[in-house]
Amino acid sequence: MFLFVFLPIVLIGYYLLNDKYKNYLLLAASLFFYAWGEPKYVWLMLLSIVFNYFVGLRVDALSQANRKLWLSVSIIFNLGLLAIFKYADFIFGIQGIKLPLGISFFTFHVMSYVIDIYRKDTRAQRNICDLALYISLFPQLIAGPIIRYKTVDQQIAGRKHSLEKFADGVNRFVLGLSKKVILSNQLAAVADKVFATGISSLSVGESWLGVICYALQIYFDFSGYSDMAIGLGKMFGFDFLENFNYPYISQSVSEFWRRWHISLGNWFRDYLYIPLGGNRVSRIMLYRNLFVVWFLTGLWHGASWTFVAWGLYYGFFIMLEKTFLERLLKKSPKIIRHIYLLFIVLIGWVFFRANNISQGIGLIKVIMGLGTNPMINNELLICINDYWYVIVASLIFSTPLVKELKGKLNEKLLQSSWAYALHSLILIVCMFIVVLLLNNNSYNPFLYFRF
Repeated sequence: MFLFVFLPIVLIGYYLLNDKYKNYLLLAASLFFYAWGEPKYVWLMLLSIVFNYFVGLRVDALSQANRKLWLSVSIIFNLGLLAIFKYADFIFGIQGIKLPLGISFFTFHVMSYVIDIYRKDTRAQRNICDLALYISLFPQLIAGPIIRYKTVDQQIAGRKHSLEKFADGVNRFVLGLSKKVILSNQLAAVADKVFATGISSLSVGESWLGVICYALQIYFDFSGYSDMAIGLGKMFGFDFLENFNYPYISQSVSEFWRRWHISLGNWFRDYLYIPLGGNRVSRIMLYRNLFVVWFLTGLWHGASWTFVAWGLYYGFFIMLEKTFLERLLKKSPKIIRHIYLLFIVLIGWVFFRANNISQGIGLIKVIMGLGTNPMINNELLICINDYWYVIVASLIFSTPLVKELKGKLNEKLLQSSWAYALHSLILIVCMFIVVLLLNNNSYNPFLYFRF
């Protein structure tokens, strides 16, 4: 529906319209897109837009004391929406409230907008339709990246369109869609099977395979959606910042989080960690700051103790790295640093994916061989036989190897028509496979669908 009906109609209408009407079409399409996926709670996003529009105007116009008051009102209102609709069951034990689509993303968008006005990093938007477009723009509405208003305000007012930029957008969109459908969805079949199996029935090898497949699945799922968002943005003239930078090649936990979900990490750094004092404080206060940031980072991902444990787990290792471990790692060979990082990340994904803390601990015990589980079993051999090619391809594409080979190939061919033809052929083949898989398989999990 989106790929073959919604997107072509919006693109055709967009490029047929005069420039002064393009934003209105994008706004209408974005609201329709959200209402189609979330008809029950579209009013919630509209309420957030209207409320923060007027608060932004007040913060921009008033004196320092009154500006601070209105900023506080905005923060309480926006966090209150999250508390009610995302954390009511977790905090208050209130059940039956459905989680609105993409609420964490659009809430962080409007919060950064008002905070930046308060800091005088940007001016309040006088046109409510332009603000609504920033918040609801469909390419990045439900899966990020988290875009700051001050990075796109000039683009909303006026942006450049070109055939080259549009072509780059198509290439990036197809790349992201291929990551999601060809790699992530296939990896999910292995990961879901392992996490759905009872702990006592798993082998050590099968548990490792399941966690590795999940680590690759979530990377290609979320980075794929980020690529699609960036590509769609380019098709409509926008330039969004990158959100992933090959995180699995990192050699420390701190580096991993500079490469993974970059927009979220930057958001917590700029709007929470630095205001708390960052690392310019005493050692005890630094630990407090890290605890607060990583507790909330985990909680942002979901209203569950498994996500909290996952966040605090990373906070603990970053604390160790800031205290002494980073100095030791720098003295170690690169391969040791890389193995350390991969081990920490894979264990962390167990808590992120587990249904509860008990399952997470049980699976970690199997991974470590701390039980009576066999080393291998038939299920492991079957999974390897059925999905080895997807796993190998995913491992390769999770590194910059293909990108570097492509760059060398382009240099040798001097950007000739042969290079362009080969690139186009690969994209066409990828798109053909995507369509084939989507038509033949209804299994299309979206890990960040309800964030």
